[in-house]
Amino acid sequence: MSVSTRRSDDGQVLMIQVHGRFDFSTHQAFRDAYEHSDAPVKEYVVDLTHTTYLDSSALGMLLLLRDHAGGDVASVVIENCNADVRRILSISNFEQLFSIR
Repeated sequence: MSVSTRRSDDGQVLMIQVHGRFDFSTHQAFRDAYEHSDAPVKEYVVDLTHTTYLDSSALGMLLLLRDHAGGDVASVVIENCNADVRRILSISNFEQLFSIR
């Protein structure tokens, strides 16, 4: 399990990538990824290409990111989910809160 980040060239987008299991053991690393940002971010992209598992604590972490980013006016995108992760997000109605692509 690991979490990595990178910024877009213009610094406006922060991409957070989760590798392996996205569960409670990832909590601190995931929070650190967006809370200790040097400059303001306009959009957050959570890339789940390499995420093999997602549980309810991960859903909570995504909601905390959304709150940090501005709540209802936040721009948070979740992308590259495998079928199992996508199903969990769908069952949880996260497509109403996030842009999922």
